[in-house]
Amino acid sequence: MITPEAAQAASALRLRGITRRFGALVANDGIDLDLARGEVLALLGENGAGKTTLMNILFGHYVADAGTVEVAGPGGGLVPLRPGSPQAALAAGIGMVHQHFTLADNLSVFDNIVLGSESLWRPAQRRASARAKLAALIESSGLAVPLDAAVASLSVGERQRVEILKALYRDARILILDEPTAVLTPQEAEGLFATLRRLAEQGLAIVFISHKLAEVLAISRRVVVLRAGRVVAEIATAGVDRAALAEAMVGRPVPVTQKRPAAPGSPVLALDGIRLRGPDGRLRLEDVSLQLRGGEVLGIAGVSGNGQAALAGLVSGLAMPESGRIVLFGGAAPVGVSAAMVAAGVGRIPEDRHHDGVVGDMAVWENFALEDYRRPDSQRWGLLRRGALRARARWLIGSYGVKCQGPEARTRLLSGGNIQKLILGRVLDRSPGLVLACQPTRGLDVGAVAEIHARLLAARDRGAGVLLISEDLDEIFALSDRVAVLYRGRLTPPCPAEGLTIRALGLMMAGQEPEFAHAS
Repeated sequence: MITPEAAQAASALRLRGITRRFGALVANDGIDLDLARGEVLALLGENGAGKTTLMNILFGHYVADAGTVEVAGPGGGLVPLRPGSPQAALAAGIGMVHQHFTLADNLSVFDNIVLGSESLWRPAQRRASARAKLAALIESSGLAVPLDAAVASLSVGERQRVEILKALYRDARILILDEPTAVLTPQEAEGLFATLRRLAEQGLAIVFISHKLAEVLAISRRVVVLRAGRVVAEIATAGVDRAALAEAMVGRPVPVTQKRPAAPGSPVLALDGIRLRGPDGRLRLEDVSLQLRGGEVLGIAGVSGNGQAALAGLVSGLAMPESGRIVLFGGAAPVGVSAAMVAAGVGRIPEDRHHDGVVGDMAVWENFALEDYRRPDSQRWGLLRRGALRARARWLIGSYGVKCQGPEARTRLLSGGNIQKLILGRVLDRSPGLVLACQPTRGLDVGAVAEIHARLLAARDRGAGVLLISEDLDEIFALSDRVAVLYRGRLTPPCPAEGLTIRALGLMMAGQEPEFAHAS
């Protein structure tokens, strides 16, 4: 029998009764959570379930209204963590790696790691001892990275290693990873998992936050599921499947995306020899050619930063190519004129739904009308028909399941998933012939993902061409009929999704050219 003293000695973290309110909203409601040394614990939940709030309380960004946080002290026993202090969290051995890295590109790997860890009053950094400590960490963790290289020269996977080394250098005993594989190739994700297992064997306690259920099952020993701010399930990963985890997250069975065979029609978009530079003058797309037909989904995969934003800007009418030809629905495209592209039949789901998709301070009905206010049924003699626009918004809110207080609600108060449903309704209600879907489910829970996938496939089945730009390979395989990869601004020839393996796609994303394992 394990004594209470032995159980406490094995504990790395204990949360009891954590409650946090934001006005009438209870973000965390009496949450209890335990984390053992050497354990990889997955934290799951829908958008708005309370995961981020809980981690911000743990890391000192928020103060809980009620409850206690205890972490393992230097002597092994649990000691209270001072609330509301990131410095106290760091000193207690809590490290966090965010999905969006916080590195200075112009500094070396070494300087990024030690930055902020030395006292301002110390006349010089003890660089020799710091290098020795880092060499030992790299040896024990397997996180190989060139210390003198500029961060700007590193791959995405190498940058993530630097972020983890930053935490380990500060003697982290608890490591929080927020969507750690969102920007990695499958091969890089496999390498990360091997590193995490190695660190866990050395006693590091890890909290793994992800929407990718297959990865959760592959890396974690135990899963804690939050729903509406409460712990609703605590499950050992051995013997559980993705469907059970998805149902625990949303409280109902989640339908599996069903994709019927495509029936491609005539081309809706053709790019020929496109060359495009960004605002900084750097070449973003080089000799890019593709053809998208109505009734198919063409998936564009790739690691973030390889030209996806430039391609989306081009098709949206927000960027002008330096050279090359664009044909839209069989005629010349109104290149560089976004309103004309929309009028011609292009529906745009932008990558950044908050910054590019909506105006947060405007009402929901106004955001629904943003791209349609010139329609005859939306205005008369230049004046908006507000009653008609509000009525249409009410219909779209119901049809697309947008959870809000009605057409007059401020859009910024909606969750990410509901903002995405608003954008989807605005786009698909016009039945565009070409749908540009950029990262359409990024950061969304499994329930919202399933609904958005079904809507995009329905648009394909009614004859629209869907250009899907996504870094989520599960999404690429679930929706795409053909797949191409962007790597350093160049696009590979599209190939059928059926028979394409994740490994082959990952190699393409890393700039290699594998022999594809297509079904014969």
